[in-house]
Amino acid sequence: MFASSISKEELRELPTGHFKGHIHLIDTPEHAEKACLMLQNVHIMGFDTETKPSFTKGKTHRVSLLQLSTETDAFLFRLNKIGLPAKVAHILSNPRQIKLGVAIHDDIRHLKVLRPFKPEGFIELQEFVKQFGIENSALSKLAGIVLNFRISKSQQLTNWESETLTEPQQLYAATDAWAALEIYKALPK
Repeated sequence: MFASSISKEELRELPTGHFKGHIHLIDTPEHAEKACLMLQNVHIMGFDTETKPSFTKGKTHRVSLLQLSTETDAFLFRLNKIGLPAKVAHILSNPRQIKLGVAIHDDIRHLKVLRPFKPEGFIELQEFVKQFGIENSALSKLAGIVLNFRISKSQQLTNWESETLTEPQQLYAATDAWAALEIYKALPK
């Protein structure tokens, strides 16, 4: 049904896909409160984080951005500005709200530094796709194999702590969380 892998060359041949819904940039406690109200009844969502890259050996940064995405709305929480609000941690702890992501172990570990919480309702797509014979498990390769498009990674190593996030950064962040959701939806249940 799905290819087990995809080469870099095959991936380059695919059209670029990206999130086309509404992006909510959350950079105040009030915005976070409104976003959590919108998310409180969402059953399934894409999940990802972004961290300012470090180009110095041994130096790391705290997680800067948390992305939660539905099919139509992507919520970008600027954690470097607002921390991890309790209501957001509640969503991350809610077993009835499914959060889908790729390589989520480190994302969760870094989020717990900002506010301790018990992660519940997470599905690691890298493990989930194995039952379909898919061996490539990076998000970009999963998008190519399952969704037949590629995700541009041009914004990946940008400064996620800059005062304002550019539109390309916002679109990249929204796409990463949304793509995880779309991959899961496209797989047989």
